[in-house]
Amino acid sequence: MKLKDIIGQLFILGFNGPSIDHTHPIVADIQERNLGGVILFDKFLAKNENKNNIENPAQVKKLTASLQNYADTPLLIAVDQEGGMVKRLKPQAGFPETASAWELGNFDDSTLTAIHAGCTAQTLSAVGINYNLAPVIDLNIFPENPIIGKINRSFSNEPDTVCRHAHIWIHEHKKQNILSCLKHFPGHGSSQTDSHLGFTDITASWQETELIPFKRLIEQNNQESVDSVMLGHLFHSALDSAYPASLSSTVIEKMLRTDLNFQGVAITDDIQMKAITDKYGLEESVCLALAAGIDMIIVGNNLEYDSEFLQRVIPAVIRAVDENRITEDRIKEAWQRVMNMKNTVLVS
Repeated sequence: MKLKDIIGQLFILGFNGPSIDHTHPIVADIQERNLGGVILFDKFLAKNENKNNIENPAQVKKLTASLQNYADTPLLIAVDQEGGMVKRLKPQAGFPETASAWELGNFDDSTLTAIHAGCTAQTLSAVGINYNLAPVIDLNIFPENPIIGKINRSFSNEPDTVCRHAHIWIHEHKKQNILSCLKHFPGHGSSQTDSHLGFTDITASWQETELIPFKRLIEQNNQESVDSVMLGHLFHSALDSAYPASLSSTVIEKMLRTDLNFQGVAITDDIQMKAITDKYGLEESVCLALAAGIDMIIVGNNLEYDSEFLQRVIPAVIRAVDENRITEDRIKEAWQRVMNMKNTVLVS
């Protein structure tokens, strides 16, 4: 396989519209650039529109089937379907309502969590979505946190409660052959700002207890493996004085890989978030992330829309390899992890 085709598999890309045909830019990315996956949104924020890829169950099922029909290597089709306020498949579009993580953690009933997680997984499976970017396992350390605590995305401030409910979530998704993702490493629950909007420094607020859910779930799921861990765009000067977690080899290779012994896919939060774009160019951010140990990069293409993103960024990564800023072995290692994850749920 050519290097450019290997690189294409390392991206999950957003696109615009509820349907596609052979003229849609995403089809060129799938067929010509071997795109690894797509992410679906219900809104198109770049143009402040309240519609995008998701209209109703029948339409989503048709869309995901169309996407897969264009792919030689089966696609990851991802969505943020946490429940509560963070859900792309909404009741008004004909999808079932599910509780937020905070509601489930506060009620603290394993059966109830299994019902809601199972309902979510069954909903995704029915419409052809195979990758849920959840559960959030951030501890609710700062309840007024604008992107976690304040919108009820955390199960609890207690690691035991978070681990218990997240484990159930993962198990129920695996029963439906749906991949899941632990987020946001090394912990977003103590932050006081939103990384969607700008630089997020957790140096003064972060606590080592925020690693506990990641550590325990990775240990608990050795036989029923944790599929992926999402790196947050979170800066902690004592962990890395130069880069946020998503671009930091210290956080990824030492903390996540060596200390926690995580062998699955390390994936970025949306690389278009302001915490990254305000400080680094997108192409440079991609290269830094891959060099640091990231295996897969999410480009939401929703905060900003660029139909030519992938055709610009793949040559940028190839140049970085030619210039020895990223080794070819690092690219192949990332590709192998992505293939391993895909092989657990997808049949070529």
